[in-house]
Amino acid sequence: MSNTTLHFPKDFLWGTAASAYQIEGAYNEDGKGESIWDRFVRWDAHVLNGDTGDIACDHYHRMPQDVALLKELGIPCYSFTVAWTRILPEGRGQVNAKGLDFYDRLVDALLDAGIRPKGTLYHWDFPQLLQDLGGWVNRDSVQWFGDYAQIVFDKLADRVKIWGTHNEPWVASFLGYASGFHAPGICDFTKAYQTAHHMLMAHGKAVQIYRDSGYGGEIGIILNLNGLIPASESEEDIAATQRVHDETHALFLDPVFKGRYPQRHFDYIGAHQPQIHEGDLQLIQQPIDFLGLNYYNTDTVSYDVFGGLNKARITPYSSPGWGKTDMHWGIHPAGIKSEVLHIKENYGNPDLYITENGCAMPDGPDENDFVLDWDRIRYIKAHIQALHEAIEAGANLKGYFVWSVFDNFEWERGYSNRFGLVRVNYETQERTPKQSAYWYRGVIKKNGIEI
Repeated sequence: MSNTTLHFPKDFLWGTAASAYQIEGAYNEDGKGESIWDRFVRWDAHVLNGDTGDIACDHYHRMPQDVALLKELGIPCYSFTVAWTRILPEGRGQVNAKGLDFYDRLVDALLDAGIRPKGTLYHWDFPQLLQDLGGWVNRDSVQWFGDYAQIVFDKLADRVKIWGTHNEPWVASFLGYASGFHAPGICDFTKAYQTAHHMLMAHGKAVQIYRDSGYGGEIGIILNLNGLIPASESEEDIAATQRVHDETHALFLDPVFKGRYPQRHFDYIGAHQPQIHEGDLQLIQQPIDFLGLNYYNTDTVSYDVFGGLNKARITPYSSPGWGKTDMHWGIHPAGIKSEVLHIKENYGNPDLYITENGCAMPDGPDENDFVLDWDRIRYIKAHIQALHEAIEAGANLKGYFVWSVFDNFEWERGYSNRFGLVRVNYETQERTPKQSAYWYRGVIKKNGIEI
């Protein structure tokens, strides 16, 4: 039997992604200020094994070699995030020239290597000094973020032509302010919903600033949209699934695309509703050029009276024969197609990028220090195949980014899970591309996968 190649559209953008706190290290060098994650990792018992991002992958010092490795692996586009406190150590006010210079050099190095840079302004590392003033719960955060965005755009947007405002605002809002799993470690649903609202306003503000500055590239927002399946056909399970969907999907998609919040959800959460002022929703509903969609897994949802505010129990779901990842997440490749088509059918079929997709696997090196991570290849390949089906169904999918290029600091899990196409030895900082890195290079070269 001969293989069939599923080809992608001519201008389809392939890439990999990483985030500042997870790879850069140099947490207090060259004038960088303290972020909420710099503080959080020092809070006893909040990160596995007491791990920190102080050094991480030491990308701050090894950036030129890392860019050379990206070039060697044939990566067309690299998605990076900017650390707010490298640019503004106090979150506002005085600009740190050395911090801004790092990203300036990164962008030039990428372009010199023939790699297209894609930037994201915020990936959870809020300035601690502004957190002391209330963080995202403080309405002034919208202006703080706008001022920061202006500085970054003025320095980089002449060369970086794809921008995300926020990465996964649900995570920053609900894991940061409702469950306390992430920095700043607050457990207060009212603050979580207010944070979500202010983050969406800050997104709109940054889009306005980008447009007004006339840089002419693309700008959008990046949402994590995991699949949700009712555990049964019971009314209770279906209603619980809807509540979780409203919180994770509609709370962010509806205001961005429709200029309103899901009223059903606000009626349900009652006193936790955010304070919304006149004009807020108009600010949020700025026209965007794309939606970034991060997809990893799908869960089943059942009604559970002990299941938190949404009264829902979340259980990982795997398609038959797939098992689970090293994070104990289920594997359901068809779920990524479902999420893409949900956007297509309910939000006007916007241009989409899959801005993160990948998996942590227990991939240890062999005797030659090489990682044969066929389970990761199988995962990525199946998701790419599902995306090909979504394109054939009419979705405006423009690109796909593997998370992540490097093994890195995995937030509250520390260094216990590895997502990378490239293995990082955290003691020596040696980088070793895994089998998946070479496989992905082949996918990019042929602009498709063989099935």
